[in-house]
Amino acid sequence: MVTGRPLLQGHRARWVLAVVLGALASACAVALMAVSAWLISRAAQHPPVLYLMVAVVGVRAFGIGRGVLRYLERLVSHDVAFRLLARLRQRLVAGLADLAPTGLPLWRRGDLLSRLVSDVDDIGDRFLRVWLPVAGAAVVGAAAVLLLGSLLPTAGIGLAVALLVAAVLVPLLDDRRTARAERAVVRARSQRAERVGLLLEETTDLVLRGEYDDRIADLDRIERDAVGAQRASARSAGLSAGIAVLAMGGAVLVSVIAGTAAVTTGDLAPVLLAVLVLTPLALVETVQAVGTAAAAARRTAAAGDRVREVLEAGEAAAAELPTGDLPESRPDGPVIELAGVAARWPGADRDAVSGIDLVLRPGERVLVTGESGSGKSTLIAVLLGFLQITAGRMTVDGHDAADIDPEQWRTLFGWCEQQAHLFDTSVLENVRLARPTAGDDEVRRALDGAGLAGWIDGLPAGAATMVGEHGAAVSGGERQRLSVARALLADRPLLLADEPTAHLDRATADAVTGVLLDGGPRRAVLLVSHRPEDGELVDRVLHLDHGRMVHPVPTG
Repeated sequence: MVTGRPLLQGHRARWVLAVVLGALASACAVALMAVSAWLISRAAQHPPVLYLMVAVVGVRAFGIGRGVLRYLERLVSHDVAFRLLARLRQRLVAGLADLAPTGLPLWRRGDLLSRLVSDVDDIGDRFLRVWLPVAGAAVVGAAAVLLLGSLLPTAGIGLAVALLVAAVLVPLLDDRRTARAERAVVRARSQRAERVGLLLEETTDLVLRGEYDDRIADLDRIERDAVGAQRASARSAGLSAGIAVLAMGGAVLVSVIAGTAAVTTGDLAPVLLAVLVLTPLALVETVQAVGTAAAAARRTAAAGDRVREVLEAGEAAAAELPTGDLPESRPDGPVIELAGVAARWPGADRDAVSGIDLVLRPGERVLVTGESGSGKSTLIAVLLGFLQITAGRMTVDGHDAADIDPEQWRTLFGWCEQQAHLFDTSVLENVRLARPTAGDDEVRRALDGAGLAGWIDGLPAGAATMVGEHGAAVSGGERQRLSVARALLADRPLLLADEPTAHLDRATADAVTGVLLDGGPRRAVLLVSHRPEDGELVDRVLHLDHGRMVHPVPTG
């Protein structure tokens, strides 16, 4: 199982230690009850105090041991669980990296976040709230049965039957209902995260289209479903807990009846009757934890299925990736050619682009135009290897892109996107992301080349100034220029720019476009833009309409 025991590799010794500590803590609780019962009964006979000293010390030792051992068990078990969850999240992120970005549309962003956070946390509950209490209950329950059986076989048999009913039979009988309720809880949680994410992203458009109230009503329905599923799960847990108390009560009743008879016949010392009667009560908490573990097991199973989908999809994607190397670079730069290329996004029922013929030669400036949804951004995704083609052929210097490692393929391209993401760090480090090995002087030259020299000089700490969360401290024009600086620092032979001047004023847009197109004789530039004036700055103009190239290019 990809989310179960294999995760324990390298941590089994710690996990065994956590189980032992948990079992000892529960055993201390049972021993505390048994010894206290004997002490009270024996003390009622007024023996010399020295006769009671061992029991008094035992009560103190077991009372202190229960708390200390439980604390140590929590430290060890949670340390192991956090290590395992970190390992699992690393595997998930690695799988997503293999999928990204073509496979990510298989899941909505909110759903994917739910799998990465909430579902992984639930898998941690498999170790903390399933295996640990079940292992502890098995050890302590068996020890308690042996204890009572050694004092009075009938009481031992009664306790064994009660434990089997409360910890085995009831969870098995309630398994189907519990599984259904917990799957519903996990599903509703995922749907809620997905809907909330979409609602936050599309609030403005929803209000303009008059669909905001409908989305809120849909979210309210999902919340009601989640509450209903949680109530169903709570009812099952409550029923199991109630039956556990009743079962232990039955064991107490058996001990009272059998123990009283044994005392009457002289087969049992009177002071041991209290031990027989009170010991089953000490197991109530342990048995109730097993009932809770049954519900947690079903929840973690549902969460594990969702996490496994991502892991298996990533493993399948990684297995299919080509491993070939790029051909040796030509002296004047590579030539990229697309011949009859078609591509579609995952889950779509038709191609987003088709019949695309394009050649990008060193030093060329190509403009791609078209209405929104015509396939311009899809063409960029195809070139970057983010979207696999469904027909046609894409080559570099005659070598098929399908045979080249995608990571190596992407080293051909610099990318200037429409909404460049800025991290909460300095201007310098945000640009250095394009080439982490670049020195400060190289980054500064890229900033100067993007026309940011004056702006940098006016900042409080120069290029070391922090840009704030999501780049809150910079304007839209400065953000785009930083994206241009990244592209210049990357210094790749082909530069792809997807609407880099959107939402910028005319003067800033002209300046940004001029910097992007001034790439020298070895760099090809493909610019996606709605601005008609950009057509005068390039060598060729391509127009897309419903995913296909249109000739001649429309004017006006």
